[in-house]
Amino acid sequence: MNTGDGQVSKKTALAAKSPKARKDAPPSRPVWPADKVERRPVAQLTPYARNARKHSPKQVDQIVASIKQWGFTVPVLVDEGGTIIAGHGRVMAANKMGLQEVPVMVARGWTEPQRRAYVLADNQLAANSSWDQDLLAVEMGDLKAADFNLTTIGFSDREISRGLKSLEPETAASVLSDDLQFRIV
Repeated sequence: MNTGDGQVSKKTALAAKSPKARKDAPPSRPVWPADKVERRPVAQLTPYARNARKHSPKQVDQIVASIKQWGFTVPVLVDEGGTIIAGHGRVMAANKMGLQEVPVMVARGWTEPQRRAYVLADNQLAANSSWDQDLLAVEMGDLKAADFNLTTIGFSDREISRGLKSLEPETAASVLSDDLQFRIV
């Protein structure tokens, strides 16, 4: 609105700059129930009593090794009361390491059935994927050639050995050729 002296009021100026006021504005960002990472004391997190996913001591040790190698890269997902939705194994590893706090994301506004279903979905959806065995073998081979400690990537010694044995020169060349084409295109 013009104030009469040729100036535009602050409210009008702000509205003109607002994406909602412009027809060419990009679509608004989606609202997600867990959109902010924060740190919380491990002692304030409560495992979900009915978590059906189990973590062996060996797997917790693998998670410890992963956190030591790369840091805590995936936040724990909790509900508004601090009950763990996803990340039970990471919290077990944090406890084993003596970490006092961990990164978390809070899922806000979920119903009890949504929260319970996500506890299952988070684990099962990842389990539903598969590996490109040829590309996996190439990646393992490259990491081994770089003297990277393959025991930190979560595969058993047997799986690593099988992957490396399957790495035949023609397979590696074919996969690498495909990879180069993908990157160039």
